[in-house]
Amino acid sequence: MSFPTLSSPSKIGSLTLKNRFIMTAMGSNYAESDGTCAERIAAYYEERARGGTALIVMETSSIAWPEACSMPNMVGLSDDRFIPGLSALVARVQRYDCAIAAQINHSGKVSQEDVVEGRPILVPSLPPKTGSGMFRLLTDGEIQHFIKSGGPDGKGPRYKVMNQRDITRITEQFADAAERCQRAGFDAVEIHGGHGYLLASFLSPAINKRDDEYGGSVENRARFLVEVIRAVKEKCGRDYPVMVRLDAHEYRVDNGIEIDDFLTTAKLAEGAGADLIDVSAYGNIGVGIAFTEAPLPHQPDAYKDFAQRAKQALSIPVMAVGRIELESAERAISRGQYDFLGLGRKILADPAVAQKVTSNQANTIRPCIYCYICVSQIFINQPMLCAVNADMGQEHLPLIATDRQSALGKRIIVVGGGPGGMEAARRLSEAGCSVSLYEQAPDLGGTARIAALAYEPNGRLIDWQARELKRLGVTIHTGTRITIDAIKALKPDHVVVATGARREAPDIAGKDARNVFDGEEMRGLLLGGSTSGASKLNVLNRLVVTIGRWMGATRSIKLVREFSRLWMPVGQRVTIIGGGLVGIELAEFLVERGREVTVVDPEKKLAPELSIVRRARVLHELEEHGCEMIRNAQAIRCEPNGVRYQSNEQETFVSADTIIIALGAEANPSFADDLTAHGVKSSVIGDAAAVGYIDGAIHSARALCQQLLSQWQ
Repeated sequence: MSFPTLSSPSKIGSLTLKNRFIMTAMGSNYAESDGTCAERIAAYYEERARGGTALIVMETSSIAWPEACSMPNMVGLSDDRFIPGLSALVARVQRYDCAIAAQINHSGKVSQEDVVEGRPILVPSLPPKTGSGMFRLLTDGEIQHFIKSGGPDGKGPRYKVMNQRDITRITEQFADAAERCQRAGFDAVEIHGGHGYLLASFLSPAINKRDDEYGGSVENRARFLVEVIRAVKEKCGRDYPVMVRLDAHEYRVDNGIEIDDFLTTAKLAEGAGADLIDVSAYGNIGVGIAFTEAPLPHQPDAYKDFAQRAKQALSIPVMAVGRIELESAERAISRGQYDFLGLGRKILADPAVAQKVTSNQANTIRPCIYCYICVSQIFINQPMLCAVNADMGQEHLPLIATDRQSALGKRIIVVGGGPGGMEAARRLSEAGCSVSLYEQAPDLGGTARIAALAYEPNGRLIDWQARELKRLGVTIHTGTRITIDAIKALKPDHVVVATGARREAPDIAGKDARNVFDGEEMRGLLLGGSTSGASKLNVLNRLVVTIGRWMGATRSIKLVREFSRLWMPVGQRVTIIGGGLVGIELAEFLVERGREVTVVDPEKKLAPELSIVRRARVLHELEEHGCEMIRNAQAIRCEPNGVRYQSNEQETFVSADTIIIALGAEANPSFADDLTAHGVKSSVIGDAAAVGYIDGAIHSARALCQQLLSQWQ
């Protein structure tokens, strides 16, 4: 599909953009601890500019630094000392015919750094006391990085209800910050009026309980925002483009912002001088699933209707965000439903999205898998990273892979065709190596194939990696178990071992019963491979599985995903022993297919391998579907009709037709050890080195490739 409208130029006020792609603001924690911009953050944005984006909206930045910061390494805009770093960053972006806007913001009630330092937090009204369901989901390691929410004295946030003097001062700080950005060379600014920050708190009837001219009606609640827009325009000039981000809806918030509130506010913003409305949304992040409803929606086209309503009501351009796929955006913009496509996670996964679209290479775009690792890092005050793009955040480091001469002629064997093995093969081939990949299963993907059954975006990554290997000319041998002798005969310069984890069910009483399957047996039943699970089925089910395998149906993830909604070799009541990544994603898969699922886990925390935000969503959805999840279960044993376990010194029995053991994964470097014993140079990556999620495999592949290329120079 071609994308002529997305590739066409357009304008925001006096600013002309070369296409319709805008990188939305996302906190990175890449700035320096003193709020300045240095090499890491500049290189990160330069890479997105090089990728063909028309406009980058730099991450949320504090107009009052060190106050009003929502993360430890937040960009500061409150003093002229920040200008040199900002100017250098702007120049590096603009050299690629890419415009850049600064997002100017006051974090208000989510100014976590003010909590840490014991400074008063400015709010329109005292916020209601609410609990959070997020903290119970964090692992011990995540809690160590988490904000000290009690502050220096343990008494929690200190709130200050703003008076007129405070409002006037903050308005001036917004205008001063905008003028400072203008002097630094920014092409525009975006005023953040959403996502629970200060201006959004005034706009939200759930938070703003004032009885003066800044509270009550929509017009009054929008007064502060209108004054800020006017002050910025007065300070910077009427022709200086000003964008405004607003929430069209607040999810799971009683008496929160609704669409009519938003439309009225957007019209007032336009009247005050706004040149574009960035249509977003927010929600009650204390509820596990809410953050994936807003501001990072899991539902495709989540806010498309909001953007369309805004376009009908306004005469200025509208930017739509919210997991919008390219085909959807092309149709909508061509029909005049909105004007610009805002990209967040997609442009982290592949900085060259815009360039690939405008050059008719959209099929080469590396897909985002919506795993939420990027934002989950910010939750625990760490630098942002991407599961599928291990270069993100590392752009400031020299890429050894650019020197192809050192790698030309090197013969590499990769053993294992999961995400880690494919990533290593891709990178080494791009560096100039001659790469052969061996996978014992009939198809590439490894354990990510079965994960793709439960979570379809994982399949997109596997497909992209396979296409890239084909494009690069990597020699692929599927259905082939390569031996040590065969490897020695090929005389490779290096062997990359990506054979995955050793998966063997632990010694659980009754695990050999016919109604009990381990992870490998279940994988074999659904996607082919191991046939040991089929021997436990009755004659009819075994026949169906055999026919499906013979016809090749089990090789198609899409076909299995759809057919499994009609039939599976699994009973109605299923108990999964193990609440890690595999067990929880399997529970998600089975619940969607109408099974009654119970998860029994010996640990106190479920799915620690999943990112915080995705973990919160999955566990919330499982609970909503009636999936019982038992933590701290001990003395687990399988019985003919279910599972018996002890918890809190009480014995409990859960009835089950089918029992699946999703425990027992551990690192598996044995093949590499054998290679070393035979004098063959090798390295281990992915689950074979340390059991983790897709990001662990992808990132370990990058690290190994950089290490090898460094050695060869």
